[in-house]
Amino acid sequence: MMDSPNHNDGSAVIEFRDVSYRAVSGQVILSNINLAIRGGEVMVLLGRSGAGKTSAMKLINRLQRESAGEVSVEGRCTREWDVIKLRRRIGYAVQEIGLFPHYTVERNVGLIPSLENWPPDKINRRIDEMLRLVDLDPQEFRTRFPHQLSGGQRQRVAVARALAGDPPILIMDEPFGALDPVSRAELQIQFKHLQQKLRKTVVLVTHDLGEALMLGTRIALFDAGKLVGVYSGEELLVSVNPAVANYVAAFTTSHEAFAAHMKKRI
Repeated sequence: MMDSPNHNDGSAVIEFRDVSYRAVSGQVILSNINLAIRGGEVMVLLGRSGAGKTSAMKLINRLQRESAGEVSVEGRCTREWDVIKLRRRIGYAVQEIGLFPHYTVERNVGLIPSLENWPPDKINRRIDEMLRLVDLDPQEFRTRFPHQLSGGQRQRVAVARALAGDPPILIMDEPFGALDPVSRAELQIQFKHLQQKLRKTVVLVTHDLGEALMLGTRIALFDAGKLVGVYSGEELLVSVNPAVANYVAAFTTSHEAFAAHMKKRI
């Protein structure tokens, strides 16, 4: 395990200070974002498609670069970080899963420890540890390729890979969005249990209010490139801010309509 600063003392691990981001076309994607993410919490970035939440997340590991303001990680501006060292401090799991198709499960999971020149026996132990952590039997799954796995199994491997180097920070972009409802619910529950055990600092992007309420310590609502506010789940549901109330109402209405439609079909 690598040495990590104490991320569970409630201090800010990731900070956005007056951050704006423009696309190459000149379109304003994010405007004047101020947000502090505490150690050990799950900060959910919530909003409709195009709200700016994924762009905000990508600024953390410098997949994108802010046009104004400053993003800091562990007290250091990301512009001052060596980008490779920064990214190895941050596990990354995305909806598309992103496993290397020509690598076995064990090579996918052991990738970052290998790049960090861990001893082979330590890498092997870590692969087994990570697979067990996500409820995959190492004997059964180590030698499989991604195409030999179900969608839920591939997502579990992706989470195992993101955690394998023991990064103190984990960023996740709609990590369960491509799964069927049953697999998605199972992985949400498992991730919640994992987080209670590991206490990583997590930034999770979603448009799903239910997922945000289930997994988030706090929820940052984005709308049209602006941060509406940061709320606990309870605060979000009772907020009288029109942008918040409208989002909650629209999400609830869409799910009620879907449930009514399915009820008619049964």
